[in-house]
Amino acid sequence: MKVLLLAAGFGTRLRPLTNMVPKCLVPIKGKALLDIWLENLDFYGFGPFIINTHYLHDQVEKHVQKNGYKDRVVLMYEEELLGTAGTLLTNMEYFLGESILLAHADNYCFPDFSEFKLAHDNRPSGCLITMMTFRTDTPSNCGVVELDSNNIVTGFHEKVSSPPGNLANGAIYILSEEFISVINDDFSDCSDFSTEILPSFIGKIFTYEHKGVFLDIGTPEAYKKANL
Repeated sequence: MKVLLLAAGFGTRLRPLTNMVPKCLVPIKGKALLDIWLENLDFYGFGPFIINTHYLHDQVEKHVQKNGYKDRVVLMYEEELLGTAGTLLTNMEYFLGESILLAHADNYCFPDFSEFKLAHDNRPSGCLITMMTFRTDTPSNCGVVELDSNNIVTGFHEKVSSPPGNLANGAIYILSEEFISVINDDFSDCSDFSTEILPSFIGKIFTYEHKGVFLDIGTPEAYKKANL
């Protein structure tokens, strides 16, 4: 299964660390975050990989030439950031006619991607997306989801002060072939995936809960925790 890794952000909350290093290459226990993603996905048979770049893109290009994945990675440089939906839509030629995995590559986690795909393959009828979720200790800082008895999304609460629970959107999705076709036809002007596209599919998003470590390393505190 092809993979789109979103890795073009500035990582402003991690400054000064990201003043000289793009967020996707910050080291965790001596290994670049991007390499952790590629190794884990490759282990479970996912790939090839499309990775968008922008900030300090030349460093990402040089890194991929040396990390052993250059033959399986296509780097898509964005002169101006396109947004999470914009990147997907701009690269639609790579994905039409098949399902893909879409992931925000600024999280630190080790999901069993074979289980995730199995959950997607056995999703309830009518669901076009399978979303990975996780339990968070800071739900007000996350996008919290509400589910029905079949683990289908019935509501989103994006970074609100008192969300109804602590089950958060992990920003890792398997997008079905039908979903890819629909957004290519009907959502071509969107730039943000979570705010402009996902809400339109409430009731059609199945979920899979990852119960291991899941950290957004966007802050110095979370980055320190990942390295510990």
